[in-house]
Amino acid sequence: MRNQKNFKLLPGGVQIVGLIVGFALAAVSGSFMAVAEPLEYFLVDGVSYDQTVLKPAEVLGHDIGDQPARHDLMVSYIRALADNNPRMNVETIGYSHENRPIVFVTVSSPENLARLDTIKANHLLRSDPERTDEASDDLPVITWVNYGVHGAESSGMDSALPTLYHLAAAQDAATVSQLENSVILITAVFNPDGHSRRISWVSQYGSDVRATDPNHEIHNQYWPGGRTNHYWFDLNRQWLLQTQPESRAWLAKWHEWRPEVSADMHEMGGDSTYYFHPGVPTRKYPLVPSKARELLVEIAGYHQAYMDDAGKLYFSEEGFDNYYVGKGSTYPQINGSLGILFEAGAQMGIARESAQGIKTFANNIQTHFRTSLTTIQGAASMRLKLHAFQREFYREAAGLARADKVKAYVFRAPEDATRVNMFLDLLARHRVEAHSVVGEIRAGDKSYGEESYIVNLNQTQYRMAKALFNRITEFPDKVFYDVSGWTLPLAYGLEYDEVTSNPRSKMGAPAVASFAAARVPDKAPYAYVFSWSNYYAPRAVNRLLEAGVMARVSKRPISVQTTRGPVAFERGTIIVPRDLQTVSIATIHSLMEQAAAEDGITVHAATSGHTLQAGADLGGRDSVSDLKAPKILLITGPGLTSYDAGEVWHLLDHRMKIPVTLVRKERLKRADLGRYTHIVLVGGSGSKLPSTMADSIEEWVRAGGTFVAHRHGATWAAKKLFASKSKKKKTDSEKTGRLSYADKGQNDAEHVIGGALFESDLDITHPLGFGYVRRLVTTNRNTSDVLPVPKDPYGQVAVYTQQPLLSGYASEKRIDQIKGTPMLTAERHGAGSVILFADNPNFRATYVGAEKMFLNALFFSTAFDRSRSDEDAEAQAVEE
Repeated sequence: MRNQKNFKLLPGGVQIVGLIVGFALAAVSGSFMAVAEPLEYFLVDGVSYDQTVLKPAEVLGHDIGDQPARHDLMVSYIRALADNNPRMNVETIGYSHENRPIVFVTVSSPENLARLDTIKANHLLRSDPERTDEASDDLPVITWVNYGVHGAESSGMDSALPTLYHLAAAQDAATVSQLENSVILITAVFNPDGHSRRISWVSQYGSDVRATDPNHEIHNQYWPGGRTNHYWFDLNRQWLLQTQPESRAWLAKWHEWRPEVSADMHEMGGDSTYYFHPGVPTRKYPLVPSKARELLVEIAGYHQAYMDDAGKLYFSEEGFDNYYVGKGSTYPQINGSLGILFEAGAQMGIARESAQGIKTFANNIQTHFRTSLTTIQGAASMRLKLHAFQREFYREAAGLARADKVKAYVFRAPEDATRVNMFLDLLARHRVEAHSVVGEIRAGDKSYGEESYIVNLNQTQYRMAKALFNRITEFPDKVFYDVSGWTLPLAYGLEYDEVTSNPRSKMGAPAVASFAAARVPDKAPYAYVFSWSNYYAPRAVNRLLEAGVMARVSKRPISVQTTRGPVAFERGTIIVPRDLQTVSIATIHSLMEQAAAEDGITVHAATSGHTLQAGADLGGRDSVSDLKAPKILLITGPGLTSYDAGEVWHLLDHRMKIPVTLVRKERLKRADLGRYTHIVLVGGSGSKLPSTMADSIEEWVRAGGTFVAHRHGATWAAKKLFASKSKKKKTDSEKTGRLSYADKGQNDAEHVIGGALFESDLDITHPLGFGYVRRLVTTNRNTSDVLPVPKDPYGQVAVYTQQPLLSGYASEKRIDQIKGTPMLTAERHGAGSVILFADNPNFRATYVGAEKMFLNALFFSTAFDRSRSDEDAEAQAVEE
């Protein structure tokens, strides 16, 4: 019979659902009737459980593994469980973009919870080299387990349910001892928005008879899937980058505790078995101590023992690495903790056929639950070793700093205080100390003055600071699970250098990020003027244009007399005159006050339209262009990388507050393109449009539209838009030779650029280079595609330098292919433009130093002219 539900209330009014589960039929012809595993299926044999403890089904309305747990019901269960159990405390540590709570549970013995603040304070002494010996080794071990960072990997979230129930209800001596010797920190869940998309899909295609056929819709969630958060960011890359609210919430709590073991639950390809760290031995970030791997191998023995006893297949030293420090299993390893990755073979629905037979959601949950317990068990048993490891990890920092020829890093970006403060905020999130510079300090071939900041490597967070600033370009292993380079001052567009002398005499006050408002602008007698170099200048300009204010951009450097004296401006300066406005001057001034208060922009009040140098006035014809509010269509959908699309969406919608219309690729032909000034096509293996759409795009561009594309989208546009078609023949040197299969892994990876930082020379006199004061820019490159040189000699706006690799891995072959080729091209066609990026300038919302080029492509896409032929020049002269 069908499942029936009855309802009751807990004290305090919490609604509980009790299930009455009927009989079910056995599997038939590759599918089987929906059978919910009882709670006992997940629990540990021989352990007595307190039957008065609230069971998950009483709140969820179904048994664990019968379907993915709804986030709101899971939160209700966790709160009700913790509120009525002496072993648990629960709190909300943050919210997702869609305002779902991120719930954090602290689990230990009642005696430990009563003195939790004392335990924490004493534990943190271990990470203070000056007081580390004061930390008592009699303290509990601090064990962190996070669930659900990838929303599509539901067993990584739902396994928190039996784990919490077990820790609340188990009465056996082993569990009681582990609680006495542990403080267990559980975050459930990391990514509630992505999980909610996943459960909606599974519920939509749920059926009475379980669908195990991999072709069934339940196993094939539509783009963008549930892996990512609201803006389609992979949150397991955000431990380092810290651009999303979910990751900011959990990292703050992680550093509040600095756990000694950190477990991270995931799913992988459906035909894989089960994985847990230590990972590939040769693929380890250099700053991860060798001792960490030794301890990872030791704690893996606890997982192996369970898996062997249960007869479950697993692997532990292939496929996954410990290199990119922005993942949940690697970040802890350069912060004094053991990071452990767990991966179950995924199935999107409830049960799915695989190469090893039928795999069930419930079985994945069970395995993750049991390895959660072996993590807790191993950490408790290794408590003294883990205390010693963390103590020594931080104690080593001073010695490592002394041995490092680099003593500090100094950085600045005086043209944009916002970007500098974003970087200072990032350093603070990683507990890396920075100071203002006193006087001047020489570094490289430059002098850094009091507008600069310095990070002394002789600090507790030596390894973290080094990982943020370091550049590595040589590697023993060519295979990378994620990016191979991430030097963050370059990503932020900062000018920075290594300091090789003792920096202490140049260190001023501790640097604290300050996003303070700029001064209130004076009322302008003639025009308001402000620089484009501020990070949020595009947000301020768009706000003006959306309000109907006329704004202009100066294409030449200008000096202007203002109410506070003469001020010099670079190209890209925004001019808002009083003349010819259809909006009241009072409204304009209010908007300028808003730009100062919310965007941190210093707005100047010009007293005259005549500039202080010859050749360009504020009302100029050729030296100034009028601006229009961009109306942007972002192409989305299958074939495009949701990460790339999400980064554009996040930049425009969340950071810049610029409206953007998302249109799936298959709906594009039905859209009225005339509504839009810009179309954006991002990267992806299917980043291309039908040939009929290419013709429509060309017509739209000629009529005044701007087509902006990057990565694979740019490659497609370069071949298909306004381009002659030719097919390259394969030469003899390119024909296939014979190779040993044993070398396949390294050979396949040799010429792959998985994610490295490349340098380009940017023409900062071109409108797409406005807002930059230095010609060298950094982008993340993760393809080998090369853009063709445009016909227009002014169209190569940014070109890779002759030694373009700054950080990360790229083979000599790829470097030779890429150097000197265009990174950014811009060409006019008719009244419109085609603007192409070889790289993604918005990568992971972290390359804030490159984002301005993308925003320039939106605001200044018609502020540049094509090259004139002799005939064009002659015709123009006759006309004039």
